[in-house]
Amino acid sequence: MSIRPAALAAAAIAALAAPALSADAPIARSSAAQLSPTDQREVLEQLAELLAGRFADADTGRRYAARLREHAARGSYANVTDPVAFGEAVTAGLQAVAPDGHLRLAASAAPAASRRTPADLPASARASGPPGLEEARMIGDVAYLRFNEFPQDTRTGEAARAFLLAHAAARAVIFDLRPHRGGGQAAMDAILPLFYGQPATLLRMDTRAEAEARAPLEVGPTLVRQPGPDGVIRRDHIIQPDPTETRLRDATLYALTSRRTASAAEHLALGLKRTHRAVLVGETTAGAGRFGGFVDLPHGFRAFVPIGRTYDPDTGLGWEGRGVAPDIAVPADDALAAALAHLDSRPAAASPAPANP
Repeated sequence: MSIRPAALAAAAIAALAAPALSADAPIARSSAAQLSPTDQREVLEQLAELLAGRFADADTGRRYAARLREHAARGSYANVTDPVAFGEAVTAGLQAVAPDGHLRLAASAAPAASRRTPADLPASARASGPPGLEEARMIGDVAYLRFNEFPQDTRTGEAARAFLLAHAAARAVIFDLRPHRGGGQAAMDAILPLFYGQPATLLRMDTRAEAEARAPLEVGPTLVRQPGPDGVIRRDHIIQPDPTETRLRDATLYALTSRRTASAAEHLALGLKRTHRAVLVGETTAGAGRFGGFVDLPHGFRAFVPIGRTYDPDTGLGWEGRGVAPDIAVPADDALAAALAHLDSRPAAASPAPANP
């Protein structure tokens, strides 16, 4: 999940719009100049400082920083002079301290948004178009929208909303999130007001105050400030009903998930599940639950630094490392058929569960 900063600065959160785990292209080996031990120490020290001061969980951030400084003092990566290999090695070392679905270091030539596609990834979980809304079509009287990302611009949300309004008489709506690897909230905020008849608190987002003090976040009206503990800026993601459009408020809603579904897509999935507004069909999601953004570092490196976490305010539980479990568990490639079968099995007069209990 990504949040946009209000200002950009060197060695600060530089672009929170891009997902941390995205893109299916393989990582090419860098042809950049080889790293010197001094280069490595500078990268490690700046990353350590950032994680100690800004990582979502302060204790974990300090542990990351201590390990990075230990490696720098010992020259642990002295033989890893290729920038891409160095980024991968540092990332592996950080993940060994504490796993995180977003945190990573990468050479700018192989951005942190790039990962190899797992060989066993289901076909339905592979992106097949440019970032955003891959497909929008009717399946009989069911409106089907397939997303692979929520870019921070407004185009994806506008396109999805226009399609939904053009087919507002649909018996049901399916959000296919199986290839969705993350992004921002703009698309959610554009379409979700169509599906609620009363204000709905989706989830709670806690940002480390020290991180936000150094790089203030640009947040929209759906993120509403709440009282929080010291050192934390707390906001609730609250959806207000569309004031003029009511036709989809009672439409049956499904969200399809896979083990590839990550970050902002998990935010949407858990928010829909928590408010009992949609039936989740497919697999447990990836488990990347801390939001943040990219940081520019010396010598052509970038890191994705998580600065906050998102969770259910009733239970205190998020999805980092655990994912969001579906209501109907089926292999990802079978999720669309399972959702349509579930819809057809419902009594004709069945109505959706309350939008915001």
